[in-house]
Amino acid sequence: MKTRFILLMGVSGCGKTTIGKALAKSLSWKFYDADYLHPPENIDKMKNSIPLNDEDRSPWLEELHNLILASTHNAIPGVMACSALKERYRQILLKDCQEVLIVYLKGNYELIWSRMAGRSGHYMKPEMLRSQFDALQEPQNALVIDVADTVEDILVQLLSYLENEG
Repeated sequence: MKTRFILLMGVSGCGKTTIGKALAKSLSWKFYDADYLHPPENIDKMKNSIPLNDEDRSPWLEELHNLILASTHNAIPGVMACSALKERYRQILLKDCQEVLIVYLKGNYELIWSRMAGRSGHYMKPEMLRSQFDALQEPQNALVIDVADTVEDILVQLLSYLENEG
């Protein structure tokens, strides 16, 4: 299978957006940040340090699925940054989607906490990180990338993988 869409997943603060934007630019693909596709009520909850439940996420996941499905069916390659923490979420996102690579951006709690504490202007507060790790079900069918590496090193790893696949 030749990848035509990449789902970058992991807990908040692992670098999905930064890496996703750099990867999409390198590939000349579209970039989608799932954080900005949440309905306003979800964003309000997160701004107030209230974790989302599955009911909150359901319409959002369906919207993301439709975006991925349309992209793959219309041969419009893309990169999406999305937490996709649970296996069930990933199944919703990728149902009937072909040529999608899941990339799990993996890091330890302390590293990601320190990165989140140093950023400003994001609605996801560092205090919410524990709930992300608690909800995380590590994927079995993903390319795993260690986020302790630099963005440049991660980009080299991803581009090398894509160049050598299929």
